[in-house]
Amino acid sequence: MLVALGVAAVLIPVVATLAVTLVLGWILLISGVIGLITTFRATGAPGFTWSLISGILGVIVGLLLLGWPFQGTLSLTAVLIAFLLIEGIATILYALEHRRGLFGRWGWLFASGIVDVILAVILIISLPGAALWALGLLVGINLIFGGWVLILMALFARGATSHPSGAAPLSP
Repeated sequence: MLVALGVAAVLIPVVATLAVTLVLGWILLISGVIGLITTFRATGAPGFTWSLISGILGVIVGLLLLGWPFQGTLSLTAVLIAFLLIEGIATILYALEHRRGLFGRWGWLFASGIVDVILAVILIISLPGAALWALGLLVGINLIFGGWVLILMALFARGATSHPSGAAPLSP
């Protein structure tokens, strides 16, 4: 199912991006409401103000994403770009700092950081249009790989539990 959803998301990334934005909006709205309810039930607890702010922020951002999902995709894409840039630069610096300690394998880490930075630059250059397809495409790719990993793990587990004789293993 994950592979099928991933393929669909890659084929129609605009729909997948909109779906991701709406699901995130609902998650934030529901978590904000639950946060507010639990905050008001524990008015004397330490951190009441911060918990209140967090709940209100969840409700507001959730409502904004649900009310204006296409504008929300632009904001989410900007967050993704910032993440890729920061993660990429941090990974590059980590790889350079640990060149000697990673037993010659630092090049893969360095390349991973470069890929992150390149993806961020591609998204920046492609804005605002990238906001319509980037999240859906990346979620689709993630679903495909996640689905294949689960399939491969299940096949491995099936093979690991069978015996050469073909008999099922005895349970203890």
